[in-house]
Amino acid sequence: MSAGPIGVFDSGVGGLTVLRALRARMPAADYVYLGDTARLPYGTKSPDTVRRYALAAAEALRSRDVCALVVACNTASGVALEALAERWPDVPVVGVVEPGAAAVCRRSPGGSIAVIGTESTIRGGAYQEAIARLRPEARVRVRACSVFVALAEEGWFDTPAAEAVARAYLGDWLQGDDPPDSLVLGCTHFPVLADLIRRIAGDDLVLVDSASTTADVLAQVLAGSPAPASGRGSLKFLATDGADRFARVGSRFLGQSIDPADVELVDL
Repeated sequence: MSAGPIGVFDSGVGGLTVLRALRARMPAADYVYLGDTARLPYGTKSPDTVRRYALAAAEALRSRDVCALVVACNTASGVALEALAERWPDVPVVGVVEPGAAAVCRRSPGGSIAVIGTESTIRGGAYQEAIARLRPEARVRVRACSVFVALAEEGWFDTPAAEAVARAYLGDWLQGDDPPDSLVLGCTHFPVLADLIRRIAGDDLVLVDSASTTADVLAQVLAGSPAPASGRGSLKFLATDGADRFARVGSRFLGQSIDPADVELVDL
């Protein structure tokens, strides 16, 4: 394996929450992040279309000599990992679904698990299948919450509109007679709404975000590779449309300012 940068891609800026966790876990590594902003959201597309988009995004990152691929998109992780691994068998490919499922199976006190995600992620059943393998006795409820993506993209994390949507989606679960004990944020856009969900649910709900778990998995996968130099690694941003919007919205997800001039537009 080469000692190149780690490649990370998502349909847009939500995967920057994963990049943020990766940098916290492996700060000296170099990263190239690709947001396929021209074709988002992936969550409403067919599985064949998502696989095609994911392969194109990964091809662009491989052309930058990345040493590993992180699929920082729950939708693409659910349907495209096998295709990516087949295309590049010499490159580690890590998605966010399996780490997220493993984390909730470990942390759920009673096995009453809820999963929220995009329409495609929920319909594809990747979380349900992964949880069933790891904790067969678990009771799993799922729901598509696609409007959350738009709220996150607009930066409406803590507004009356966001709270109204959250209560419409989740009120019957979180405030009903049989609430789940744990909730998987099955979309990389959703962590920015975690505080709002927590306020509605109360402190007893276990909220699981797969970003930090994904970072731990990749660190284990790369444990035998040459270690990068100490210090802070480099960051490169690629987008397929809208460098200004990528920088403005992405800054909220990454937790640091992104200069539009540092976002390179690419054509897939």
